[in-house]
Amino acid sequence: MADDVFSEHRPLLFTIAYEMLGSAVDAEDVLQESYLRWSAVDRAAVEHPRAYLVRVVTRQALNHLRAVKARREEYVGAWLPEPIRTGPEVSEDAILAESVSMAMMLVLETLNPTERAVFVLHDVFGYTHGEIAASVGKTEVTVRQIAHRARRHVHARRRRFEPDSAAGREIVRRFLLAASTGEVQELMELLAPDVVQISDGGGKVVAARRPITGRDDVARFVLRVIRTSAATTHVEYATCNGMPAARFVTGGALDWLVAFEIHDGRITGLYGIRNPDKLHRADTVLPLDRGEHQPWKP
Repeated sequence: MADDVFSEHRPLLFTIAYEMLGSAVDAEDVLQESYLRWSAVDRAAVEHPRAYLVRVVTRQALNHLRAVKARREEYVGAWLPEPIRTGPEVSEDAILAESVSMAMMLVLETLNPTERAVFVLHDVFGYTHGEIAASVGKTEVTVRQIAHRARRHVHARRRRFEPDSAAGREIVRRFLLAASTGEVQELMELLAPDVVQISDGGGKVVAARRPITGRDDVARFVLRVIRTSAATTHVEYATCNGMPAARFVTGGALDWLVAFEIHDGRITGLYGIRNPDKLHRADTVLPLDRGEHQPWKP
């Protein structure tokens, strides 16, 4: 019975933990810790299992987020969320797709742990301030203030976003073809003037340590990377974090993954993950779920 109830809500619980932590590995750890607590509780005394589990996962994720803060600050080079493969149901849910996109996850990183929890639970999953108060150990009035502050912060920094689509995948295909054949003009036309490229090697593999901005510099960087790639490298297309992505496989192993942010027919962001510790979930589609709550509408 405990297994059945937890399994039923697992996609929702994983989604909450992942959006709060930006790491599938850490989210799995949180779910394991939460399951142990759920197994030990007197379930006859739990009137609403899903609400109880959401509260447990939120508290465990908050504890975990505070514990990894120092680790994030000491990270070598740019930090990106651990990419996860997502199914079509994510791309079809615009709010969920945006909430797990690389750009949004980076914005969430700039919030403190409580702000992040409140924003995720309220603006993505639609929980009320009162429900969230019980999860984060604050009063409802305080949660309302935190939600307002977090939303203002996020909205000031959020980037334009379009979920994965056939049109987006075609833009990625044309972009990679132009890069591999040296068609500079085509490459430039597919990049937005303010495009941003971020690489995450974690200090374990070669990767740009700082973001690269602007069409000219990003184009030069991409052409340089393509020229130095191994001849045996081939490209596989996928959907990661609700975004079109390309997997670069060398010798049968995933070497790096690039997720593409697209808006109005141009690439506005490239997020390249090379840190091998972050590529373990890149082969398995992970089910995400926002549950039955209706999302907040601005």
